[in-house]
Amino acid sequence: MTKDHPGADGDPAPAAGRVNERVKAPERNRVTPMGDIVAIPLRGAWTGNRGILHSGREIVRFHASDLWITCALEFRGRYHPDQWLPRHYTFLYFHDEAVSFAAGHRPCAECRHAAYRAYQDGWSKELAVPVPSAREMNRQLHAERLVRGTRRRRTHEMPWADLPDGAFVSVDGAAAVVVGGRLTQWTHAGYGPPRPRPGRGTAEVITPPSTVAVLRAGYPVQIDDSARRGAASLAPVRRADLTALGAPHAWRPVRRPVRRPVRRPARLELSRASGR
Repeated sequence: MTKDHPGADGDPAPAAGRVNERVKAPERNRVTPMGDIVAIPLRGAWTGNRGILHSGREIVRFHASDLWITCALEFRGRYHPDQWLPRHYTFLYFHDEAVSFAAGHRPCAECRHAAYRAYQDGWSKELAVPVPSAREMNRQLHAERLVRGTRRRRTHEMPWADLPDGAFVSVDGAAAVVVGGRLTQWTHAGYGPPRPRPGRGTAEVITPPSTVAVLRAGYPVQIDDSARRGAASLAPVRRADLTALGAPHAWRPVRRPVRRPVRRPARLELSRASGR
C-alpha cells in the first residue's frame, strides 16, 4: 500500500481553515521514471537523494555522485520538512518504489536496511556474483542509467517475456510499468489505463538491467495500488492515449544490449542516507 504523509512531497500540508486560499505550486523535487526532476503535484511514497543538487531554492545539477538512493519518509523520528536546507542533500520524491528503481535509485542501507539487504541478495542470486558492496552497486547502476560522461539516459533492449513486475518500459515515448500481463502507463497525474503486454519481441527497458535482475529474483517492489487496479480491468489504449512525459529531456535515450557485470570480489560496505 502506498504510504502517505503530510508534506510527503516536500511541500507543507495545508493548514486547517485555509482551504480557500491559493494552493502553493509544487516544488521541483519529484522524480519521473526517466530520472527527470520535475515540479508536479503527484505525491511521493518515498524520498531519496543524489547528493546536493540545489543552490538556494533552485535545482542546479542532475546528480552529485554515483550514489542514488531511495529512503523512507521518516526514520527514527527524523523528518525534514525544509526542502532547501543549505549544505544538505536535496530531498527528492518518488510516486512509488518502482518509479525510483526505473530512475536508477536503489534502497538506502541505513533507513531501509532490510530492503537494502534484500536488494543485495537478489543482485547476487540473479547475476551469479558475490554479494556486492554499496560502492560496486553504485558504480554498476551509474553505468547502466547514463552514458558515461554525459547526462544522456540509457535504455536497454530485453525480451518482453523476461520482464518481471515492477520493471518500467518505454512505449511510444511514454513510461509504463509491467504488472502481470499488462502495462500500466505512468503520467504526471499518476497511473493511467492499462494496455496488453506483448508476449514476444524486444522491449525498450528504462529500469537498469541490474535492478531488473533484482526484481526477477523476487525482490518485493512496492507498486502503487492504482497501477495494480488499472491492470486488473483491461481497457483498450490507443497509441495517441499514451501521453509523453511532461518534463523536457535534454538527452535522447540510448539503447544498449544487456551485458552481465564483471565478477568482482565482495566488499561489505554500507552507504549513508546523506549520500556521502
